[in-house]
Amino acid sequence: MKYEHLKIDNQLCFALYSASKAIVNTYKPLLKDIGITYTQYITLLVLWEKDNITVKELGKKLNLDSGTLTPLLKRLETKGILERIRNPEDERNVCVKLTSKGVSLKDKASEIPMKAFCTTGMSIDEASDLKERLNKLLKNLNEKS
Repeated sequence: MKYEHLKIDNQLCFALYSASKAIVNTYKPLLKDIGITYTQYITLLVLWEKDNITVKELGKKLNLDSGTLTPLLKRLETKGILERIRNPEDERNVCVKLTSKGVSLKDKASEIPMKAFCTTGMSIDEASDLKERLNKLLKNLNEKS
């Protein structure tokens, strides 16, 4: 068929988009218990790994622009989970630091990755292979842009 390549079921982009939405929906009920969204969760994952980093560093790690990140950080700050601190020497630089509440959420979130993984029906090797391939895809795409 001449336009077989234009079928939605043949699109890698649609498979990735659909899988991404399904993953986020899997996390929603798990995160609801601790009162955060998926995007807030991945932000906290970065901060639990390395606290007190600049907004710029955080955005780079999450692949989010400041237009998305700023309101997200404001909401987390309003919840008392983190604070944004301007560098007094250069007010353009803002650091993000977890509060004690933000640090304590780490314990509450510790079971979430395994609970989410269990819904995938994949083995650890399959998931690891998929993650490796997706990282390669992302690297390749980022090099092209």
